[in-house]
Amino acid sequence: MDPVRIAVMGLASIARRRLLPAMAACPDVEIVAVASRDADRAREAARAYGCRAVHGYDRLLDRADVEAVYVPLPSSLHARWTEAALRAGKHVLVEKPLADDAGRAAALLASARSAGLVLRENVMFVHHGQHAAVRGLAEDGAIGQLRSFQATFTIPPLPDDDIRYDPDLGGGALADVGVYPVRAAQHFLGPDLAVRGAVLTAGPGRRVETSGAALLTADGGVTAQLSFGMEHAYRSTYELCGSEGRIRIDRAFTPPADHEPVVCLTRASGTERIRLPAEDQVASAVAAFAAAVRAGAPADDAPLWQARLLDGIRRRAAEDDTDRAETASRSVR
Repeated sequence: MDPVRIAVMGLASIARRRLLPAMAACPDVEIVAVASRDADRAREAARAYGCRAVHGYDRLLDRADVEAVYVPLPSSLHARWTEAALRAGKHVLVEKPLADDAGRAAALLASARSAGLVLRENVMFVHHGQHAAVRGLAEDGAIGQLRSFQATFTIPPLPDDDIRYDPDLGGGALADVGVYPVRAAQHFLGPDLAVRGAVLTAGPGRRVETSGAALLTADGGVTAQLSFGMEHAYRSTYELCGSEGRIRIDRAFTPPADHEPVVCLTRASGTERIRLPAEDQVASAVAAFAAAVRAGAPADDAPLWQARLLDGIRRRAAEDDTDRAETASRSVR
């Protein structure tokens, strides 16, 4: 089967560091073009990967030799250029989040289905085999009945001019790092999650939230406690707690390709450390997208479920802020 002819729309850091090398190494993908608003950057990247340089994103979508596009632009541009690519008849792999709200995400997924195109959000960790191993243990009853789920993803402070601190470009901890624990909760507990509490906090001098937390509940009363931030010590972990034990994974969301995961299974008899082989989740994500394109797979609803939860966390955090302000005002009186 011929490789999927893909073009890269924008030369963001994640594209240059992770996705372009993974695409170049994938036998199921052929990089045919890279586009940038900076013609020199486009030419430099094109030379490195033996493809065509395109100055401007519209011109990229006009190319007949492009079957699919990868969109690593700032978050505020994801929906706009995903829509443009779908209208041009291209399959789309887009960085998370797909859209700023659930309504726009639903519309994009509907457009992809109507056109028979593949639309995937590039949440790479779900393609790593360690999570299938954890799910298998839980489903086999290794920890009894599932009672709760906790997940944390925090990263150190970014340079002050990083786009993730810019609200006009879709910045903020929830959209950037919060999606990881949110998607992990969906991955293990299913899409029917309700937001029971949330807080979003901006660090000193910041115009976006730099940390947050949320409490969710699933059917059957299982709770999910999520925390995230981008001015913290690095932490990337989740834990499933059951009636008879617990399962924990560290380096859960962004493990290096050579990292050998360890699943910690703790029960009354002690802790068992289950070692798994190293795996490149970036390569797995690229291969999964190519396979979906060749299979004509329908649009995946996971980005919509995620968008609904992110909307719910924002609403609940705003409501809780209002309640606290009103309570403080009453106490002053």
